[in-house]
Amino acid sequence: MDLAYIPSPSQSVWHLFGVVPIRGYALAIISGIVIACVITEVRLRRRGAAPGTVIDIALWAVPFGIVGARIYHVITSPDAYFGVDGVPMDAFAIWKGGLGIPGAIVAGALGAWIACRRLGVPLSMVADALAPGLPVAQAVGRLGNWFNQELYGGPLDAWWAVEIDQQNRLAGYMDVATYHPTFLYELLWNLGLALLVWLLDRRLKFGKGRAFALYVLGYGIGRFWIEGMRIDPAQDFLGLRLNQWMSVAIIVGALIYLLRVEGKRDVLVPGADGVLKAVPYDSPEALAGEADVDADETVTEDDDPDEESEDEASRDGETGDAGENEKATEDGKV
Repeated sequence: MDLAYIPSPSQSVWHLFGVVPIRGYALAIISGIVIACVITEVRLRRRGAAPGTVIDIALWAVPFGIVGARIYHVITSPDAYFGVDGVPMDAFAIWKGGLGIPGAIVAGALGAWIACRRLGVPLSMVADALAPGLPVAQAVGRLGNWFNQELYGGPLDAWWAVEIDQQNRLAGYMDVATYHPTFLYELLWNLGLALLVWLLDRRLKFGKGRAFALYVLGYGIGRFWIEGMRIDPAQDFLGLRLNQWMSVAIIVGALIYLLRVEGKRDVLVPGADGVLKAVPYDSPEALAGEADVDADETVTEDDDPDEESEDEASRDGETGDAGENEKATEDGKV
């Protein structure tokens, strides 16, 4: 069947055992967080971090990030909660949708900083490890907007337009059925950004938070473009939506960071006191650590040097005994 548009989900909530609500928006957010944690865990281990480090950091960063994202959304869209027809208590109803990524980044970074201080891991290293995983998480999370039929763009008559049910259409658009699927635009943009960050980081070995700054730069550019398509009510200033001004700010900030901050990728190695410390990946300490690991991996039970020495000594003893027996036999014959 040829589709003239992208249909919206027929429902966004399922009830487990008829009682517990399972919301598509929440599933999208949680799935994105899990994927980001897995990607970051792999990248942190390759930098010398202990297994499970990302979980210790996520326990701080995720709650901070969710709260920050919600606060940012409420501040930038106050009419829905404190306007004439607003419902103030809905400011706490996260499951109904409404999370601002800039707020999540700032507050999540604060939570991650607290965790990194407790663990003794550089925040910049964690940020660089997170850089490709975060846009993947955002891409998956954008599916939540699709389930909620929210944050769509202007009217569009094309095969990739998304259909919005009448009860979810904005005032003044009740007779318009299909719109720009801004959730899909941002999903694809973020996946492309994740691939770009991963490829450049693999080639250039960014350090000191520069991979994360590249992600912030790319996200800001994409968000500025996509935000301009949206038609939901928002605060504006000088013809631009508030989120577009925020995008400009983070673009400028990311560019300044990339131009001013230099440094190679760090890895964690044991210090003289046994405590992990961060050193450049190509430093003698880091290379020595890799050599030690390679040496440990090549030594097995079959080629243990101590066992080889014992085997050689045993063979020498057996050879000596055999030689003496042969000599005694010859003497007897004589």
